[in-house]
Amino acid sequence: MSNNLKMISNALSLRAPQRESLNIFEKICGALSFDKEERDLTEELSRVTDVITDKGAKNSPFKDFERDFPSFCFALATGIGKTRLMGAMIAWLHYEKEVNNFLVIAPNLTIYNKLKSDLGDIGSPKYVFKGLDRFVDPPDIIDGDNYGNTRIRSSSLYSKVRINVFNISKFNADSKEESGRPARIKRLKEQLGESYFDYLKNLPDLCIFMDESHHYHADKSFSVINELSPLLGVELTATPQIQKGARSIPFKNIVYEYSLASALNDEKYVKVPAVFTRKDFKPEQFTEEALDKEKLIDGIKLHIDTQAALDLYARNNGKKLVRPFVLVVAKDTEHSKRIMAVVSSNDFFNGRYKDKVMEINSALRGAEKDENIERLLALEKPDNKIEIVIHVNMLKEGWDVTNLYTIIPLRASASDTLTEQTIGRGLRLPYGERTGDDKVDRLSIVSHDKYETIIRLAQESGSIVRRVSFVEDCEDYGGELVETLELTSAFDEKLRTPSFSEQLRFFLPEIPEMEPEFTSRVASSVANNAIDAVQDLNRHTGNINDVNRPEILRIAIDQVIKKTMKAYPTLKEDDVRKCAEAAATMTAQELTDKVIPIPQMVVQAVNDVKLIYKKFELDATGINYQPSRDDMQGTELRDGGKTFDLDLNGIGGRREYKAPEDGIIALLLAKDNVYYEKCSEIIYDLIDQLTEHLRSYLSDENVERVLIERRKVLADILHAQMDQHFDVLDSSYVANNIRPFSRLEISYGAKIKSDEIFDYKADIDTSTIRGKIFKGFHKSCHTMYKFDSGTEKDFAVVLENDSEVLKWMRPARKQFNIYYDQESDARYEPDFIVEVTDTIYMIETKARKDLDDETVAAKKKAAEEYCAAATKYNLKNGGKSWAYVIIPHDEVRKNSSLRNLLAAMYNTNRQGKLGF
Repeated sequence: MSNNLKMISNALSLRAPQRESLNIFEKICGALSFDKEERDLTEELSRVTDVITDKGAKNSPFKDFERDFPSFCFALATGIGKTRLMGAMIAWLHYEKEVNNFLVIAPNLTIYNKLKSDLGDIGSPKYVFKGLDRFVDPPDIIDGDNYGNTRIRSSSLYSKVRINVFNISKFNADSKEESGRPARIKRLKEQLGESYFDYLKNLPDLCIFMDESHHYHADKSFSVINELSPLLGVELTATPQIQKGARSIPFKNIVYEYSLASALNDEKYVKVPAVFTRKDFKPEQFTEEALDKEKLIDGIKLHIDTQAALDLYARNNGKKLVRPFVLVVAKDTEHSKRIMAVVSSNDFFNGRYKDKVMEINSALRGAEKDENIERLLALEKPDNKIEIVIHVNMLKEGWDVTNLYTIIPLRASASDTLTEQTIGRGLRLPYGERTGDDKVDRLSIVSHDKYETIIRLAQESGSIVRRVSFVEDCEDYGGELVETLELTSAFDEKLRTPSFSEQLRFFLPEIPEMEPEFTSRVASSVANNAIDAVQDLNRHTGNINDVNRPEILRIAIDQVIKKTMKAYPTLKEDDVRKCAEAAATMTAQELTDKVIPIPQMVVQAVNDVKLIYKKFELDATGINYQPSRDDMQGTELRDGGKTFDLDLNGIGGRREYKAPEDGIIALLLAKDNVYYEKCSEIIYDLIDQLTEHLRSYLSDENVERVLIERRKVLADILHAQMDQHFDVLDSSYVANNIRPFSRLEISYGAKIKSDEIFDYKADIDTSTIRGKIFKGFHKSCHTMYKFDSGTEKDFAVVLENDSEVLKWMRPARKQFNIYYDQESDARYEPDFIVEVTDTIYMIETKARKDLDDETVAAKKKAAEEYCAAATKYNLKNGGKSWAYVIIPHDEVRKNSSLRNLLAAMYNTNRQGKLGF
């Protein structure tokens, strides 16, 4: 360990994982030449591998740089301090190797702004170089906003550190070439005598740091970064893996890991996450709305208890007072608004939080609003008054503050709750290390409905609270790394591309204030809006070909104009009309050319029976419910985590209910076959009988609590007894709601990473076909496919070679809503959809021995019902009939024709045709 390393570690008060990372970093740098002109990547990779293997990096999964320059990933759990480690590495490179020039890349605008402050603002409490003599004057910060105007000092008089900070989206945007002009970052700057890009590229000592690098580890921007050819790269992330569909592929350049499980086991650096429920609580007896209310009340009680613990700790230990807040995660924006109305009402804790709650929603689908994250960051300030934050989809990097102590995920799955994204936002400790006070060191997660499932998931060896290494969970296929690819539709691949947007630019007028970059963004927006709007025309047509009719297409064009102008309010309608018309017209044509019209429908016979109920005496046997208890049970989410009780009965928040019986009535009216106008009297009579029974053993207050808390199970009991006392009023069937076509769903396919994507005509060993992905199709609705057997692949060859086949596809898993088993909701996934002149076939290739299987028969019956409904609808609207066929595997040959395969297996229709 060098003197500089010791000095930096002490001055910056590095934690043990940070010190170990810096120590490994020093050893790695000792194996590099630090001369871009002289380096040999193969030789340096060998030397670094030896260092990692032999000199102190424990259990390293390092295998490759993964770049055209030496690049290393340090995987540290959220809350450990990746930014401080970055600062320590920058300082070490400056002190030890005399490096002065750095490029830091951030994943979003919030982290970008934080990094500029932490690395360059000496007045910031989080300035990372505090205590280092060469950083008494902060580094020069050159950022994505000022690099075009900044005179970069290069004189030896100014040999201080210069840190270039870029948001990755800005870096990507400024690196794109424009028609007739070089990319903005590559344009000549007079004050430099060269472009900013060339300035960076020509720096002999440039080192790159990539924060939260899992966002852009495989991003196109890395081809640009490779061009910069830096001395070295450092990647910092808590999740060193690329997500491909449902699969995770770990980085190959990890040199150090300190996972969340390691942090929890060290009992020092992060809060202990614990999941809570109420004692003896039965969530299945609550409606969704009632369960939300109970979780909110209990979450706020935990919050109040935590507030008291933090206040007491601060007073007893002479520490700063920490003001905790609660994060409520809603399902969607409408749900968020309803929750906001609840917690800001006078009925919720007597109106205590009406001016202490903040709702943050994003108008963009699934997107983070950076200005909203900035508001969240302000919650850490001492003068913060907000105690409850309601949001949708904001559990992401960029705002892991120290005073988030309670998370209430409403209507989230257990797997969504037990993720590093969810837990990680509240792991930071306000005092730097654990205090020994459980309540001060705890992150509480309220989840009455998923309590047991979360605990079970946490106990699995691969869970984030037990998994020490990411690489130990890597996808494996015969010992080789597996990657997952999106098998996109040919329609999307043609239109969701820069080339389509580029075509549309020519339909935008030349407006002086519209810079080429702005014009490109508008064209891209028009393209995406057109793709969505044209596909939504299935609500206005009876046949897919109708989307090309001017009066129908006008609906989509108007929608494109409206959405584009909302995104770019400075534009005028005439500015985008021609562009919108061109985009919609081309999209509609591509839709009819490339897509098989699969009717969107729910095929379900509904017996809508109206019943008239008779008056009867309620059987109250077994109805002896007690109100739920207010004390809580918690379980720590860590290896060997304890389960404990928490008494919150002394805290306020008494549940106030108005007309609690209304909830039971609403649930009864939602039941099938309950006809309100004919049975309202009997319903109210039953409610009265139920209330009298409850009063026989409960106080009035507890009667109200049982009626509201147990409303679901009580409604079920009443309805079950009502069904024993009725007369049939009438019965009928409801028609299906069918649309002529549906969006083509994306499917995913896994392959061995080292494998190529094979041409579908290639001869492949049938035993390995399931692990391959194939391309080269001309008639298919997707660009690539996977096959489960040699028969399926051969049948695809038949379809491609058959001149009578117009289009075909292997549908994605969720393309059809065909259920063949009502008890298990099992979904049928057809093998092939094939379109010919007059008919669309749903085709299954099946082993002959399985033709009489009960499941095959059940699927066949459900598929035939779909085809019959689709045919009935299409024939009324000028579309094609549908038919279902099962073809035995031994009938399929590469030289077969579809006509003969069908003729052998399919009874011709009454017109005597096979649909050709």
